Amino acid sequence: MNRKLDTIIFDLGGVLIDWNPEYVFRKVFEEEEDMLHFFREICTSEWNAQQDAGRPLAEATEWLVERHPEYELEIRAYYGRWEEMLGGANEGTVRILEHLHAKKSHRLYALTNWSHETFPVALERFPFLHLFEGIVVSGEEKLAKPDPRIYHTLLNRYEVNAHNAAFIDDNVHNITAAQEIGIHGIHFTSPELLEEELKRLGVMG
Repeated sequence: MNRKLDTIIFDLGGVLIDWNPEYVFRKVFEEEEDMLHFFREICTSEWNAQQDAGRPLAEATEWLVERHPEYELEIRAYYGRWEEMLGGANEGTVRILEHLHAKKSHRLYALTNWSHETFPVALERFPFLHLFEGIVVSGEEKLAKPDPRIYHTLLNRYEVNAHNAAFIDDNVHNITAAQEIGIHGIHFTSPELLEEELKRLGVMG
């Protein structure tokens, strides 16, 4: 690899933090197919992504209730019980982050698609988030991955050279977007494989 990495950028959900709406809706729906229908047709990933990009949760909820009044209780549970969707930390990845932080050999940042209204809950619940020099939250920027502008927001704000940065994300589309602007992408599948890749890159000894 013909570059010297000095900055590591982590995604949060799916990499460092387990988040899954099924933790709530398996309790709400008796039948799995009813839950899957709800995610496909009502509280869709596209709808949730709008809140990650800055749409107020109350506005999004009322908009959906108006269109699907027969699902009002379930729709209100999405953000009303949002904290129950947090399953905990991915301890293997947290150990990697803590190791890098202790080494002080690389600058550490996070770039996450997350509602600005719910992110304070994560900051309070997960102390390791305070190990980052900075965190760019999509809901605060009103931009979300894979929009290239949110990557540039991080690079410009913290004076990071894209060529010297690596970005870790579990979503391949977000990795592709990072690579297109010159950031080295690492597609996250497990802490073990991430550690192997970081060793290959000379980031971890």
